[in-house]
Amino acid sequence: MAADIRFDGRVAIVTGAGRGLGREYALALAKRGAKVVVNDFGAARDGVGHSNDVADAVVAEIEAAGGEAMGHGTSVTDEQGVADMVARAKAKWGRIDILIANAGVLRDKSFAKMTIEDFRFVVETHLMGTAICAKAVWEGMREQSYGRIVVTTSSSGLYGNFGQANYGAAKLGLAGFMQTLKLEGAKHDIRVNAVAPVAATRMTEDIFPPEIFDKFQPREVAPGVLYLVSDEAPTGAILSAGAGVFALSRIVETQGANLGADATPEQVRDAWAKITDPTGEVQPNAGLEQSQKILALLMKG
Repeated sequence: MAADIRFDGRVAIVTGAGRGLGREYALALAKRGAKVVVNDFGAARDGVGHSNDVADAVVAEIEAAGGEAMGHGTSVTDEQGVADMVARAKAKWGRIDILIANAGVLRDKSFAKMTIEDFRFVVETHLMGTAICAKAVWEGMREQSYGRIVVTTSSSGLYGNFGQANYGAAKLGLAGFMQTLKLEGAKHDIRVNAVAPVAATRMTEDIFPPEIFDKFQPREVAPGVLYLVSDEAPTGAILSAGAGVFALSRIVETQGANLGADATPEQVRDAWAKITDPTGEVQPNAGLEQSQKILALLMKG
């Protein structure tokens, strides 16, 4: 029987760890031996306000259970604040092994009613905030030839959701970000994955019907995320997780149809059934594989 997954000697940063999913990740990591940086800006769901109290409360909870933790209240969009968080963690514990980029905000409206300010703010927080945190730990992970990063995508990004054009754009962007980091980190044993969680939190309290809200507890997502940041983690996975159910989301491409260099719109229309036929569809591991597949079709004539 395989050994239990442990994080003894590992140092983890969890953003948005004062509440909901991030809190569960932080508590679960600490319970299994990790030293945890609990990051939370302490804002409202729409990103307004600031308080260190929520992060400090989780730190106290970890320490009361015999674990090691430190709090940091920077916004993930603040480059200097994130740099300070990383520096403090290194000064205290010497390294950073794990980043779980979980912090996020919501400003939901139909695209017709959404302001560009609200679009930009959500993309800045989710996409740029994750990139800023990943950049701050990246070189250290390269130098130590070890790193585990989980970014947080969403079904709203993978498949769309009414009223979440800003959130969906950011979340699909994070899936693309992960797909490149998995390639660039491979030779340094930096494994990068994404989680698409479904959980009852303040971010989803007005989305779930009350009768099923309690079935989607944040703690039910944590086992999947802990596996994704373990020594045995895969890389390049998009893990859907909720209520104890785990599944893999994939971006696939059909075999398609070679219509020739002078194809017309009418030919595309008439070949649509073949173009979209899922038989033999593939999951490219890198963007270059799309070009290689097209070249293979051309060589077949």
